Amino acid sequence: MSNISLSIILIAIFALGLAFYNAWKVLKSSQGTAEMKEMSQAIHHGARVFLAEEFKVISWVLALIAVFLYFLNHSWVPPLFFLLGSFSSALAGFLGMEISTQSNVRVTEAARQDFPRSFRLAFSGGEVMGFLVVGIGLLGVALLWVFSHQADWMINYALGASLVALFMRVGGGIYTKSADVGADLVGKVQEGLPEDDPRNPAVIADQVGDNVGDTAGMGADLFESYVSSIIAVMVLGALSIGLKGVILPMAFAAWGLLSSWLGSLLVRMPKRFQKAKFDAQIKKIAQAMQVGTIGANLLSIIAAFFFVRAFFPNLNYFYVILLGLVSGYIIGLVSQYYTSSQYKPVKEIAKASQFGASNVISQGLVVGMKSVFWPTLAVAIAMVLAYYLGGFYGVALASVGMLGTLALNLSSDCYGPIADNAAGIAEGAALDPEVREKTEALDAVGNTTAAVGKGFAIGAAALAALAWLANYFTVIKASEVSFLDSRLIAGLFIGTALVFVFSGFLLKAVNFGAEKIATEVKRQFKEIKGLLQGKAKADYRSCIKVATKAALNGLAIPAILVLATPPLVGWLLGVKAMGGVLAGALVTAFPMALFMANGGAAWDNAKKYVEAGHFGGKGSPAHKAAVVGDTVGDPFKDTAGPALNILVKLLGVFSLIIVALFL
Repeated sequence: MSNISLSIILIAIFALGLAFYNAWKVLKSSQGTAEMKEMSQAIHHGARVFLAEEFKVISWVLALIAVFLYFLNHSWVPPLFFLLGSFSSALAGFLGMEISTQSNVRVTEAARQDFPRSFRLAFSGGEVMGFLVVGIGLLGVALLWVFSHQADWMINYALGASLVALFMRVGGGIYTKSADVGADLVGKVQEGLPEDDPRNPAVIADQVGDNVGDTAGMGADLFESYVSSIIAVMVLGALSIGLKGVILPMAFAAWGLLSSWLGSLLVRMPKRFQKAKFDAQIKKIAQAMQVGTIGANLLSIIAAFFFVRAFFPNLNYFYVILLGLVSGYIIGLVSQYYTSSQYKPVKEIAKASQFGASNVISQGLVVGMKSVFWPTLAVAIAMVLAYYLGGFYGVALASVGMLGTLALNLSSDCYGPIADNAAGIAEGAALDPEVREKTEALDAVGNTTAAVGKGFAIGAAALAALAWLANYFTVIKASEVSFLDSRLIAGLFIGTALVFVFSGFLLKAVNFGAEKIATEVKRQFKEIKGLLQGKAKADYRSCIKVATKAALNGLAIPAILVLATPPLVGWLLGVKAMGGVLAGALVTAFPMALFMANGGAAWDNAKKYVEAGHFGGKGSPAHKAAVVGDTVGDPFKDTAGPALNILVKLLGVFSLIIVALFL
């Protein structure tokens, strides 16, 4: 087993090397004109400013939790593991965002010369985050196991990752949507300015938000999902199977990483698509990513077969891993169908825009609600079959199966904000319409990959949260749970209500931030003479400050809700009620998160479909209605929806750590 552990560590180091190689490849590319460089540097600086302020807040919270863990365990080991998990998550998010904010301008410049190369450059920028997250996560888990051989101590590492993910995902989500919605409300809806128009003072803040929310925030979110799933399986394996049950998830994750690298080599676009039409470009980009994903998953399946056959007497755990991969792929396909402009649901929203904003909103709600059924059914079937094949260990292992090719999936996801920024720079630097159309094609696919990534992350979060729930009930020795227990039912109700209250506070924070941004934009339009005529420059930095302050203020109550609920329920109602909270939050958050993520992405792509020339195109009444729908969907898909993944996992991990206080 020591040779296997060494191999896992070496593969993780290889992933880090691959990430830095991609970063070098991106950074050596040309940045284009002076105007393009100026916009890119403003985005890069704004992202750094926000993360610096956010890390100040996080550091105080981490210090308090570390002290609490010391007194809880009377040992420095748990708080040390906790701080290592926090640092690893923050490092992955920060480094990925650094490259993302420097990739955008290079993608725009490449689009002026060679469209297939611009696509590959955007994807390489996303690969930096994908392989950083998986490399740092796998290396951290493997090293902690080698040095401690205590799976239960590693729960603290997962807690650190979860807490940082909460702050970075929630804070980044509030920031990005405050800026985006505020910019749209005044610039697009009231003044009729094009998207990413440099006359709009909130444009740079919006593009900063794409990076702090969808790159740094998503990276920390999926880092937490990745290590949380692996550690949950290791803990259950140590309790029920032994050493082989601990090593298997790390070994499979390591091969999944190699499979992701080999799959990424298949993501290519032929040169002949240099001058293809908009719809053809979108279709080809989506196909290129799909080929890579299918290749990586097939390689992971082959590896899982040989790993399980070498470790165990039967192939039950291979079938469990296969279930995780298949259910993750189904979630991705369903999300793609409901959010891509190639398919009927998004076109129906775009068609509804001819009849006003209310029709756009109601049709978007329909699409979001309908998109929940098949992913929920896929995960439910996977849970039942995984439990039949391998008990709760099997259910937890299915989540690792789903996240096996995370490096490639996250690369595709982080490609999105890079493409979005590239499109914004093309508009802001007044480049040729042909260049803008190419970057818009990249961006349209980015919206779909982001939706697929969010659905994928939500499914993995559901299985990981169920694994922590199984760990929790094992610790409190409640192998049989009666739904006639009034305290358990009370916990279920509290967990369900928590999801709605948590989402409500996040949406309120976005609304508050958007109002502040809109007020600042109006002030500048009024006080800066010649701004609307393009004769004066907007004050971008003031909007960045407003969005940063709104995001940090909006963090407090959601974080307190998540951390205060388990101890309060445990103290007032007991440990079974705490278990009810975990179950209630899980079964409510999963469909709610899918509904928000898919509905929001569908509204966004419906707007882009209209902007491409359908139903009147840009500036038409249909376009204005579609913009309203997009504005409603923005905080759904980028703030509240993704944050629910972290809610259910953080509840599970924190409850498991503090349950000893109430036994």
